[in-house]
Amino acid sequence: MTLRRQIAATVALVSLLVALTVGVLVHRASVRQHAEQARRSAANALESVLTGYDRTGDLVGWNAALDDPALPPALRGLAARGHQGSQLGPGPRGTAMWAAAGIGGGAAGPVRVLSVRLEYSADETAIAELDRSVLISAALSVAVTVLAGVLAADRISRRLRIAARTARTIAQGDLAARIGSLGRPRDEVAELAAAVDSMSAVLSSKLAGEQRFTADVAHELRTPLTGLLTAAELLPPGRPTELVRDRVRVLCSLTEDLLEVSRLDARAERPELAAVPLGPVVTRMVAATGSAAELLIVADAVVTTDARRLDRIVANLVANAHRHGRAPVQVQVDGPTLTVRDHGPGYPEDILSEGPQRFRTGARERGHGHGLGLTIAQGHAEALGITLRLRNDPSGGAVAELLLPTG
Repeated sequence: MTLRRQIAATVALVSLLVALTVGVLVHRASVRQHAEQARRSAANALESVLTGYDRTGDLVGWNAALDDPALPPALRGLAARGHQGSQLGPGPRGTAMWAAAGIGGGAAGPVRVLSVRLEYSADETAIAELDRSVLISAALSVAVTVLAGVLAADRISRRLRIAARTARTIAQGDLAARIGSLGRPRDEVAELAAAVDSMSAVLSSKLAGEQRFTADVAHELRTPLTGLLTAAELLPPGRPTELVRDRVRVLCSLTEDLLEVSRLDARAERPELAAVPLGPVVTRMVAATGSAAELLIVADAVVTTDARRLDRIVANLVANAHRHGRAPVQVQVDGPTLTVRDHGPGYPEDILSEGPQRFRTGARERGHGHGLGLTIAQGHAEALGITLRLRNDPSGGAVAELLLPTG
């Protein structure tokens, strides 16, 4: 159940309980008031009949009678014991208020019960009309309250959805997104929005600082490494020279990768999109890698992409499969879908859940590296509008799947 529905349901339930409680209290107060008034009227009528009976011996008015068989038994017993009382009970035409008293007794003969009866149907009608009015008023009050609750809940829910949508945008990498003002500067939702905006600003600042640092380090290392590589070429042949040249080439490659990551972060280059047949292009790319990857063209398709950037993606995915997985490495083209699979231990869980991150290669069994290959592939894929999915095959091995746009 959404927050809006929860608030609306809570408001409806509370309103209903309040209306029910008020209705019960009003009903009981009305019944008590009418009963007390009828009781007093019956008591006064009984006194008047008793006075007239003592003077004239006649029973006049208020349905007065001696030993009326319809008199409620409890009231009859009370009057027979010499007390006066009143009680609601059944009458010939519905509910009636009865009042009774005992007369006679002793030397005058057995105690007789003198009773009067006042019709109570008019009071019941008044109570029923009041209950009906209370019920209608309560229903209207509940409807209005629920409507107001729904409107309030909808406004809160709408503001929270805006905040959630912006937070998801930030989580997807757009740190420039901001929630902004939500209309109420002092409530909790506005405080949440301000906190998210502040967090986004801090993250954006820290990320920008990290990107500048990476770019500066790579740029400063590039010149001396180029000179070191040139100097290494002048060393005399031998195993030590080969080791030095190999390590210098690795450092140069790492520096170039860092510079490429920096350019991707800064979005400094715009892709040159063109419609190309995917099968022949991938065939040339796999051949250019010089690897023993197996290529399978299931179905060709014309896709819209930047061939140079796509070449970097494919080269990095194939190199990553060879470096961290096991042979055979398979490259498959099936329409606009390009898949690179190895038969190694698969991607570690943190890469599958969080995505590629620089300088993190994941599990130890995935081999050694700097974690930049997948990062660069993902950066180019985002720039080209390509969906890159990383998963593990149920039978073993890591699978990188590219879905290229065809429009």
